[in-house]
Amino acid sequence: MIQPFDDTYFMKKALQEAEMAYEKGEIPVGAVIVIDNKIIARGHNLTETLTDVTAHAEMQAITAAANFLGGKYLQKCTLYVTLEPCQMCAGALYWSQISNIVYGARDLERGCINLKTKLHPKTIIKGGVLEEEASTLMKRFFVEKRNLN
Repeated sequence: MIQPFDDTYFMKKALQEAEMAYEKGEIPVGAVIVIDNKIIARGHNLTETLTDVTAHAEMQAITAAANFLGGKYLQKCTLYVTLEPCQMCAGALYWSQISNIVYGARDLERGCINLKTKLHPKTIIKGGVLEEEASTLMKRFFVEKRNLN
């Protein structure tokens, strides 16, 4: 039986958000937060647009999800994000008590795994979902950025 709402489906939605960031000249990271197979929040990087170093895709989505749910805890929610969360975002995800994090590409320099950032003990993290697509978009962005400079 085909499951229409699986990790691939929701990561494609996060990739759409990353494309929006890309079109704005932002580092192309996108995120969606899901509960009961329903997207309750979306976000993409807005650090340049808002001149705010905290305006990462995950932070935008966390705030939107908390507003939607009417509370600060994101238990029973899953974050789909195109790039492994950084320390700042992982810290916010820790405090939100999010149940699941699914990411696309690893961030070997700034990602929470190599930096050994703690997540909430009940949070399950899974990576590599549409990794190639997420990685390709990120590489394309930085190649174009370097060619402009």
